[in-house]
Amino acid sequence: MPSLKFGVLSHEFGTLSHEFRAFSHEFRPLSLEFRVLSHEFGTLSHEFGVLLHTFYLPKRAVKHYNVNRKVVRLMDRVLIAKVCMLAGKIMLESGAETYRVEDTMNRIASATGLENVQSYATPTGINFSADFAAVTNFIRIENRSTDLHKIADVNSISRDITSGRITINQALTRLNDVDHKRLPFPYWMQIVAAAFVSGSFSFMFGGSWLDIIPSFIAGGIGYAIMAVAAKWVAISFIAHFTASFFIGLIAILFIANGLGSNLDKVITGAVMPLVPGLHITNAVRDLMAGHLVAGVSKGVESLLTAFAIGAGVAVIFAF
Repeated sequence: MPSLKFGVLSHEFGTLSHEFRAFSHEFRPLSLEFRVLSHEFGTLSHEFGVLLHTFYLPKRAVKHYNVNRKVVRLMDRVLIAKVCMLAGKIMLESGAETYRVEDTMNRIASATGLENVQSYATPTGINFSADFAAVTNFIRIENRSTDLHKIADVNSISRDITSGRITINQALTRLNDVDHKRLPFPYWMQIVAAAFVSGSFSFMFGGSWLDIIPSFIAGGIGYAIMAVAAKWVAISFIAHFTASFFIGLIAILFIANGLGSNLDKVITGAVMPLVPGLHITNAVRDLMAGHLVAGVSKGVESLLTAFAIGAGVAVIFAF
């Protein structure tokens, strides 16, 4: 009897041990999930701490404000980034070199307290970030022209910011005024200037006094046609091709009627206002500054423009 009872007890103990093992086996996945959740919660708390340290600055921290390390709050960061992007946009649309655009943006950001400033400009876009920010600012450049007045105005505003003569809000207001400023010279004045330049170049290239008037008229009309075509056609090469085509046609008509003696000198002088001299110069300067992407793209654009000008004149001689 005692041995029978002992056998029953050992059987029951074995059953309990088996059930305990089954329970512990079911508990292990729950324990693993708990560990995963605990790890994820720790990661989130760490990221939240980094964001809090990066973007939240108490008021008393602003009092510790020195020249070497300036404390900048989140709203100020957004405003500074907006000012930097607007300054770069105006300069790039006005024909400035990409290395000058990046240098201006970096100087404005550094003078206002941002650290680890990274700016990257190409002829068609600008990227900007600072302080290891999670958001990178980007803006696309679609329209480009030549306006040295706007470049000079942006440089003046940049110097005022770095010297502390104006606040970042005042700089944004002035930059908006510069951005909406129209061309300082009306189109009729640009056409007259292009006509005088054409006549002068025809004489400089060895033409006679009789070649000045035909080149004057052909150059002025050609520049006017280019300005009108540029408004209707988004591709600038077509505008240059059309302008050079009419320049060649007008020059041939003048020479055929006895007004002028050197056809090549008349055409050469008349197309000079169309030649992208500033773009070629900027391409070389960007290449020398190490901005290979911007330099090569501007150089290719200049070559295509020159090809369009030559093709427009060549079509006239082909017929």
